[in-house]
Amino acid sequence: MVGIILPLIYAIYLSFFKVESFIGTPKFVGLGNYLELFMDVRFWNATIHGIVYSLATIVSQILLGIAFALVLNESFRGKAFVRSLLIIPYILPTVVVALVWGWLLDGNVGLIAAILHTFGLPPIDWMSSPGIAMATVILVSTWTWTPFVTVCFLAALQTVPEDLYGAARVDGTSAWQRFIYITIPVVKPVLVVIVLLRGIWMFNKFDIIWLLTKGGPVESTEHIPVLAYVKAFTLFDIGGGTAVATMGFLFLSALVWLYFRFFSMED
Repeated sequence: MVGIILPLIYAIYLSFFKVESFIGTPKFVGLGNYLELFMDVRFWNATIHGIVYSLATIVSQILLGIAFALVLNESFRGKAFVRSLLIIPYILPTVVVALVWGWLLDGNVGLIAAILHTFGLPPIDWMSSPGIAMATVILVSTWTWTPFVTVCFLAALQTVPEDLYGAARVDGTSAWQRFIYITIPVVKPVLVVIVLLRGIWMFNKFDIIWLLTKGGPVESTEHIPVLAYVKAFTLFDIGGGTAVATMGFLFLSALVWLYFRFFSMED
């Protein structure tokens, strides 16, 4: 706990100072760093990018994860093998994921570019086009972390009594009605936790975006964690970087508080 609280307190403390390096002499500026952020268009753009990235990846992971879990919960030949394959993206190191996808999506020597060339189509600038870069990192993130949602939801499906489905079938209900009125209510506690965890992790996700785009092109994929890193370690504005990180922490804390206003801890 000390290893968590002390760095947090120190980061908030630094956000009230102008510091050009971690060994430089801090100059107290009070709320100066925060006032600069509020007037900085780059900060608000990074906030919007973070919200878009988080919402898009959470929704896609939840929908795909539930769909895959429902399929894998059925009995079919080779089910164990398919389940094993599904978890591979999640257990791969993020660096490996970024390198593989970076090669696949490379506009010059990538596999997808080669396939497009075979059909006489021009290559797509997946990483260098501002309009496509965000969709690309969302795609890669969804591919990487959907298995986590699938495994969690699949485990939750094992707790649904089969007798409930049997009784519902006798009453003539459809598969969709059984999903809405039996499956969802039973697995709701697990689903609530999954959404919360994915929300926290995706809003704070730094590595995959940095490795793929470094926040570019022209800051189109730059969100709060990337902006904090750039300010602190590229622009050597330690106070500004920690102010960005602190604002991200406060924003996320407020969202978590609102989340629990709708979903109680008891549920």
